[in-house]
Amino acid sequence: MNETTQAAISDDLAYAFDGTFTPDVVTAAVAQAREALEPHATVQTYLPILVRRYATELLAARAQADGVSSRGVPELLFVCVHNAGRSQMAAAIAEHLAPGRVHVRSAGSAPTGELNPQAIAVLAERGIDLSTAYPKPLTDTVLRAADVVVTMGCGDTCPVLPGKRYLDWDVADPDGATLDAVRDVRDDLQRRIIALLRDLDL
Repeated sequence: MNETTQAAISDDLAYAFDGTFTPDVVTAAVAQAREALEPHATVQTYLPILVRRYATELLAARAQADGVSSRGVPELLFVCVHNAGRSQMAAAIAEHLAPGRVHVRSAGSAPTGELNPQAIAVLAERGIDLSTAYPKPLTDTVLRAADVVVTMGCGDTCPVLPGKRYLDWDVADPDGATLDAVRDVRDDLQRRIIALLRDLDL
């Protein structure tokens, strides 16, 4: 992605977030998004789209964390190591089960370049589209924006902030697993998410 494209994304988002953030803050978020995603981008053609999406997520999370946008619904953050399987599946399932009643994000302590195709396949069996998702790094901004942080297998690499509700789920890693094993992961996640949503009175 060239500098002209990056500048165009910054200009677009500066307009979208006018009144919330200065252009300098927006430009920094776009640069952060590019720095996080470009090294792992397997198809450079799609990089500008992903950078724009991720920068938008970062800015929205910062607005929530800073209290300049409303927290209308609980914010759930699912974290695993690569953000390529469990956390992506969990976020998609939660969004599917409680659309509009929660806001969901996912992230990885050491994200990889692409999603686990088995994870995409088993969610498609339930009518959940994971095909446009992409791995993202865990940042302080999305952590501060969360009300509930669910970690899965990232251990001490997942930072802990005071005032957040933390859950650590012992969920099998779908990486390298058979399709049936990944289906078991999906079903395990769904049971846990239903319990969490009920606990949140959703």
